[in-house]
Amino acid sequence: MLVLLLAGLLAGIAWVIGSSQRSSSAGGARTGSGELAVQAQELYRALSDADATAAIAFLSSGVEPAELRTRYQSDVSAATAALAAVANGGASDKTAIQQISAQLPVYTGLVETARSYNRQGYPVGSAYLREASGLMRGQLLPAAQRLYDSETTALKNERDAAASLPWLALLIGIGLVVGLIRAQVRLSRQTHRTINLGLLAATLVAVVMVMWNGIGWAAVATHIGAANREGSRQVELLAKARIAALTARGDEALTLVARGSGAAFEKDYVVQLGALVNGDNRSGLLNRARAAATDGSVRASVDTAISDVNAWLAVHKKLRAADDGGDFPGAVKLAIGGETDSAATIFNRLDGVLAQAIHATSAVSDKRGAEAAGAFGGQTGGGVFLTIVLLAGIGVGYQQRIAEYR
Repeated sequence: MLVLLLAGLLAGIAWVIGSSQRSSSAGGARTGSGELAVQAQELYRALSDADATAAIAFLSSGVEPAELRTRYQSDVSAATAALAAVANGGASDKTAIQQISAQLPVYTGLVETARSYNRQGYPVGSAYLREASGLMRGQLLPAAQRLYDSETTALKNERDAAASLPWLALLIGIGLVVGLIRAQVRLSRQTHRTINLGLLAATLVAVVMVMWNGIGWAAVATHIGAANREGSRQVELLAKARIAALTARGDEALTLVARGSGAAFEKDYVVQLGALVNGDNRSGLLNRARAAATDGSVRASVDTAISDVNAWLAVHKKLRAADDGGDFPGAVKLAIGGETDSAATIFNRLDGVLAQAIHATSAVSDKRGAEAAGAFGGQTGGGVFLTIVLLAGIGVGYQQRIAEYR
């Protein structure tokens, strides 16, 4: 009796503590590391978009278009808000947060200086813009990338912890069921009574505990797997594709700003667009995102994005031919003009399509994460209640036989 009582108590403790820990990990993946990963991604996107927008605005003679100015300011505000969110949310990479906090004002100051000189028609403005872009790409974006990597790793770890097999609770529970069955067989032989109601009830409760634990784990693991497969993995690919497109857009503008000395920017443009759609139609970010897409609407959005990238490449060839041929105004028009076949129009459509796909897959990831957290509902309270019933059944079952013996 004492051995079974101890085993029942251990089974209950293992179940309650294990489910509580895994439930906490599932909840943390939704409201903790999950939110921080989203904010870190938004920080990187906002910084990258601000850099691209500042470069594009610089191509306008004198005062830049109001919509570009508004977009740049919105990006800076979004980056500041996302940085505050990850800092207040307890992000692990404090060094990256401090670096971005210190250098973001320097970057915006350089952009404003470049803007001021550009409005006055002084060529030195382009030097300030290149310095600002160098700071963004050499310091700010790598720090934001480290921050995003650390938060996505934390999210993965918490989801893995939530979906981990509760092997200790299952092992003790199965051992308890076997022990209860053997105990009843032993008592039946000794007392010649076939059924012991107390131990039978305890056995049924132990079986329920094991099944609830096992089925609950399977449900959580299924939801976590779906959250990764249908959400997080696609979000990561699409976010990388969007950032590569933003970087390429900035490269395109900076190549024109450099006025003949922007070979490095043009080279990087080719690299970024190649990362989006590779010639083998398999290894590019968008190709991989399409293969990973589990929703028809997301797959259609990725198809549109691939088409836009190819159209952008075609316009870029015309743009480079015009610039290399001495037609700088014509190249600028192709880069920032409002025509349907301009690089600006195509890029804005591409960026919008990718943003839509990211939103859709993020929603799926959040939904599956919520379902995983919900699968733990009632396990802690139910575990305590069933453990009490289990122990009572063992005690009552044996006390009857002990009383008869006495």
